[in-house]
Amino acid sequence: MFDFVSFIPRAVVQGIPLLLGSTGETLTEKSGNLNLGIPGIMYVGAISGVIGAFFYEQAAGGDMNGFLAVAIPMLCTLLGSLLMGLLYCFLTVTLRANQNVTGLAMTTFGVGFGNFFGGSLIKLSGSAVPAIILTNTSGYFSASLPFASKLGAFGRLFLSYGFLGYLAVIIALAASYVLRRTRVGLHLRAVGESPATADAAGISVTRYKYAATCIGSMIAGLGGLYYIMDYTSGIWSSDAFGDRGWLAIALVIFTIWRPNIGVLASFLFGGLYILHMYIPSGMNLAVKELYKMLPYVVTVIVLIVVSMRRSRDSQPPASLGLSYFREER
Repeated sequence: MFDFVSFIPRAVVQGIPLLLGSTGETLTEKSGNLNLGIPGIMYVGAISGVIGAFFYEQAAGGDMNGFLAVAIPMLCTLLGSLLMGLLYCFLTVTLRANQNVTGLAMTTFGVGFGNFFGGSLIKLSGSAVPAIILTNTSGYFSASLPFASKLGAFGRLFLSYGFLGYLAVIIALAASYVLRRTRVGLHLRAVGESPATADAAGISVTRYKYAATCIGSMIAGLGGLYYIMDYTSGIWSSDAFGDRGWLAIALVIFTIWRPNIGVLASFLFGGLYILHMYIPSGMNLAVKELYKMLPYVVTVIVLIVVSMRRSRDSQPPASLGLSYFREER
């Protein structure tokens, strides 16, 4: 029989990086910026946190402070992903470079940046395997509530996750509230729909684009940190992310630009991503590859359905991917 008690927690853990990445990208796209550099930003966020954790572990030895073990990697991650967001905004908002080309270039840069510094740390640590192992720091990130194991299936399904998992859900729900219920969210959506109209109404288009993209980048960077510190138990290796950054971008389309829907959708994607591990397929590798296609097939189907509905609420921002030239207003 299918073991749901074992499957669902793994699907949730698999989906949390996607949730953080998609929430960050949704905020970015609501401002009209199409940031295809999210995979690279998640990569930079992860390696920045790894660098901070590595040097803190080396300095502290066996006497680590729990608060610093969590705070230092998180601050490094936020700083690294913030710098990537600022770089993207400088190129696309200030210099008005093509957003698609810039995003793809930043993904390539981010992966190369992470692999370079990750490889450097591996040499510096003198590890016998091509990986950085930060199990001490990981223990603080993945620690669950002490009584979760005593509550049986309920504890495993709802209380067995690290604090970043719950923080990801809170961030997604808070982002949804801000976008739909606040003046700031209204201004941001106005910038994404018609920057010329927003500018004429006295809304600073540049400020909102910078703020939304940088905050979105920092949220996405936390997804990279979670993947390393919780999902892989503190083990960094080159090219370990796979296509999760691209799945996060696909999830934005799947959720029709609504972070609150992204909470359940990310867990669904996480389950589809690992479904091939739970469905028996014997030695037939072709069947396993078909199962791995499920997240992308579902995204394509949703995209087709959304396009056929032609509902305004389910469409992307009207100015998405377009640079704003104020002199043409």
